[in-house]
Amino acid sequence: MTTTTRPIELRSDNSAGTAPEIIDAVVAANTGSTLAYGGDDWSARLRARAAEVFEHPDLTVFPVLTGTAANALSLSALCPPWGAVLCHETAHIIRNECGATSLFGGGAVMRGLPGAHYRLDDASLQLAFGSTNWGDPHHSQPAALSLTNPTDFGTVYSPQQVADLAAIARSRGMRVHIDGARIANAIAAIGCTPAEMTWRAGVDVVSLGATKNGAMTTDAIVCFDPAIAEQLTYRVKRAGQVASKMRFQSAQLDAYLTDGLWLRLAHQANTAMARLAAGLADLGVGFIEYPEANIAYLHIDDARADLLEDANLLFYRIAPGVIRFVTSFATTLAEVDDVLERVHAVLA
Repeated sequence: MTTTTRPIELRSDNSAGTAPEIIDAVVAANTGSTLAYGGDDWSARLRARAAEVFEHPDLTVFPVLTGTAANALSLSALCPPWGAVLCHETAHIIRNECGATSLFGGGAVMRGLPGAHYRLDDASLQLAFGSTNWGDPHHSQPAALSLTNPTDFGTVYSPQQVADLAAIARSRGMRVHIDGARIANAIAAIGCTPAEMTWRAGVDVVSLGATKNGAMTTDAIVCFDPAIAEQLTYRVKRAGQVASKMRFQSAQLDAYLTDGLWLRLAHQANTAMARLAAGLADLGVGFIEYPEANIAYLHIDDARADLLEDANLLFYRIAPGVIRFVTSFATTLAEVDDVLERVHAVLA
């Protein structure tokens, strides 16, 4: 029987609410009238803010409604229909987006590659190159490299790892994309700058996640190449991702990037997970990978998972004997301590 203890949310950072600063920004934007489709002052401020934060005056930012749209449209501009996108075999774009990249990419092939700790490495990329019949029209040609950072299993690519992989990709004329649904968590975990994690490491386009980290209804594409941005101008519109009242998306993203809010929110989520992971390790719980950001996959047998559910912990069962905990900007350290008490009671 379920206890009367209050539920604690660990299913997903998508389950969290919206950061107060972003609510305030939406309310402030809800005054008067303005031009539609991005011709407003909030969208202009967002462009200037993103250029400042990423230290790149020529970038273009496209607010979109979902991370799936950001990924699929970004890659459609980087990979021709006869090309292939190389990514880790566990990447979100190949496992969890219902073939969106292939759809918007006109049939582009997705090639999932192995790699330790759920990250691609030099060897796996070179192996993929070695198995490609370059110049043979019977075979899709690798055209884009996509890195998920952090990975869906909570590990993080450093800027140097990104740069090394980008250099190998560029040696074959490929473009580079980051699925950054939680990129703020990666940047906060490493302690680098947004520029160091992206264009300075050789990245062309980033899917900038915001919804998982405190925004209400928006993510974005950040493009560092004007030629690719020109394509995206039309691709984003054609995909129905240009909102008429874009000021409300732009206001969210502008507030998100202002004064480091996005990194502070990510730091809160990471700190909560670090405390939770340390406590779980002390209790003898095993990890698929020890978390470097805000996601942890745990070895918990199904009977104990039942008891954790009875203790009003909200989480996802990933496979028999495996559950997932995710912290968010809204997860408090008091909640983490409460989770650990409930886990301890179950394990005892």
